[in-house]
Amino acid sequence: MNPTSIIPISITDIAKQEVIKALSIKGIPENYFLRVGLRGGACSATYLIGFDKMGEHDELYEIDELKVIIDKRHLMYLINIELDFEEEGNGFTFNKL
Repeated sequence: MNPTSIIPISITDIAKQEVIKALSIKGIPENYFLRVGLRGGACSATYLIGFDKMGEHDELYEIDELKVIIDKRHLMYLINIELDFEEEGNGFTFNKL
């Protein structure tokens, strides 16, 4: 865990509740964490969210009581990003703050 590190992303209350709901309903194993990162590269990269085990390049953060893993190579792209949830529409969204 990185208690002294800067937390790169923020999570809205509604997104936090949706993650907690998914963890309980889907029976995600205890050794899995919320993963936030990027998929793809260069100009076509998109944000990703899911549940995953920690890998060798991952950092573990506690953000609003959620354990979140982020690949160290993605950190600079996630600074000042907010994870949100839209009930009517796209589901989880990422917003630049």
